[in-house]
Amino acid sequence: MTAALVAGLLAGYGIAVPVGAVATYLVSLTARTSLRTGVCAALGVATADGLYALVAALGGSALAAALRPVLVPLRWASALVLVFLAARGAVTAVRHYCGHRLATRSTPPPPSPARAYLALLGITLLNPTTVIYFAALVLGTRAADAVSPPEQGVFVLAAFAASASWQLLLAGGGALLGRLLTGSRGRLVTALVSSGVILLLAVRMLL
Repeated sequence: MTAALVAGLLAGYGIAVPVGAVATYLVSLTARTSLRTGVCAALGVATADGLYALVAALGGSALAAALRPVLVPLRWASALVLVFLAARGAVTAVRHYCGHRLATRSTPPPPSPARAYLALLGITLLNPTTVIYFAALVLGTRAADAVSPPEQGVFVLAAFAASASWQLLLAGGGALLGRLLTGSRGRLVTALVSSGVILLLAVRMLL
């Protein structure tokens, strides 16, 4: 149970920490509107991460028996996918930092808390990196062992809680943290931290 909790927390933070377009919008939205709107938007992002963690956990469990014959190749393939995601995130962050490509665009009127939740939920669900990340992580670490429903639940809840805590931190910071975390240096640091977490998960998978 503890292993599932730790794995869920690492998975949630690994996908939530990088400050990209969604997180940038979340911080600026909170600064322009209210903490209530920002909290709802943050929970929308965390809900999407939790849903993907649930799908990955259930899929990994269902495919465990069929994947046993190819466990070792699958584990290496999953680790390579995670390494690729980590490397791509780090390289992209460095390129954006060196090029100072920070887009400034006009923003529409701020949405209500309910619309903010649905908007951020939809945007995050459309991100293919999230589902690839969770699928690779769960299939690579859980294909060898039967995972009980309570462990699956702990993993999903932990991933949701980790994502929610980070998104709520961004929303709570609002205008105070907005300039710091959405600047070129803030994006670089958070992306590199996230890449480090993902690489740690890949190493744990192989060990």
